[in-house]
Amino acid sequence: PYMDEAFHVPQAQAYCHGRFLQWDPMITTLPGLYLASVGVVKPAAWLFGWTGSVVCSAGMLRFINLLFSAGNFYLLYLLLSKIHQKNKAVSGLQRILSTLTLAMFPTLYFFTFLYYTDPGSVFFTLFAYLMCLYGNHKTSALLGFCGFMFRQTNIVWTVFCAGNVVAEKLNEAWKTELQKKKDEKISSRKGSFSDLIRILRFLVEYLISLKNLATLTFLTWPYIILVMVFFGFVFINGGIVVGDRSSHEACLHFPQLFYFLSFTVFFSFPHLLTPAKIRKFLLSLRKHSVQYSLVAVIFLFLIWKFTYVHKYLLADNRHYTFYVWRKIFQRHELVKYVLVPVYMFAAWSFADTLKSKSVFWILMYFVCLLAVTVPQKLLEFRYFILPFLIYRLNIPFLSLYRQLLELAFYIVVNAVTFYLFLNKTFQWPNSDEIQRFMW
Repeated sequence: PYMDEAFHVPQAQAYCHGRFLQWDPMITTLPGLYLASVGVVKPAAWLFGWTGSVVCSAGMLRFINLLFSAGNFYLLYLLLSKIHQKNKAVSGLQRILSTLTLAMFPTLYFFTFLYYTDPGSVFFTLFAYLMCLYGNHKTSALLGFCGFMFRQTNIVWTVFCAGNVVAEKLNEAWKTELQKKKDEKISSRKGSFSDLIRILRFLVEYLISLKNLATLTFLTWPYIILVMVFFGFVFINGGIVVGDRSSHEACLHFPQLFYFLSFTVFFSFPHLLTPAKIRKFLLSLRKHSVQYSLVAVIFLFLIWKFTYVHKYLLADNRHYTFYVWRKIFQRHELVKYVLVPVYMFAAWSFADTLKSKSVFWILMYFVCLLAVTVPQKLLEFRYFILPFLIYRLNIPFLSLYRQLLELAFYIVVNAVTFYLFLNKTFQWPNSDEIQRFMW
């Protein structure tokens, strides 16, 4: 067992031997991973006649994540097909290529081969999202509960599923409103300030209507019950973290949003970092210089007042984030401010690729993105997996050439990551254990 596996594997083995009351206080997540593992391994052991230490060995437990990974591949394909079903121009090959690319998303793909919570967490969250899109909201909420049992922050994606339903209703009502006024100039996708004010006014008027609220409650009650269960858990537990709370304190870490946007530009550069997009951004910058100046001031203020550096980020040289922080952010005190234009382009490009979605969907996704990234003190790329996948599932398809470029990039990143992990080991001066580089 390596890194966090040193906690997860013995805990799963305790469950395998029926010791369900044994708990390692260093584990911060709920026991979904261990319960799922025992639920798969024990029947398989009985069926195939396995006995002894092989039944819940580290290798067998890692195999559970391979099963989740296969499930994720299929779910990603179904989600892409469902979300883009109206786009008849997209070929079956493009869908399969996109599915393969997302399944090989480096941060997620790496943890497929270790006994971590990520593949199972992604599986149940994507499954809940798929059921939501098909209108099976009770099933979706139940799967959301399974996702919550893997990682507590997944409750945000339950809210996202409910938000999908709300955004759909709001969009229908908004279209009706436009039809009434017969004003062709008003659009829920326009970016002007007056349009935004009009939409916000509509939103307030819609949500203060008891009839509308009753309709929305009726449509989303399974999710509402799950959110109430979550708040009950937080109240009884005295916080969202189960075990080691000292290293997982919530705070308003707004620059996490900027790190996520930069991370997304890096891993989706064929979508977001194209010459055409850069030209479009510069034109937009020239046209709306006052608005961009105001945004830059807000970004600078958020970085100045809300940048936190977790002790793990500075101390643990096994993670790539340690080197990102040391090589970029620790070079000079001003580096974090100098990066503001990069963050602005990343934010603009990110939003530009979502313009095919309704403004209410974008608003709802953005709220969930803030909720899942900002409270985290530690810069950890694994926290970005789900918001990234949900974003990528909802943006338009690329040309075949760009899709192949993205897939090739992921394969290279994965190959380098595995090479470093397996072959470039090192030791700490005060420890005999072999250390490895990883996400």
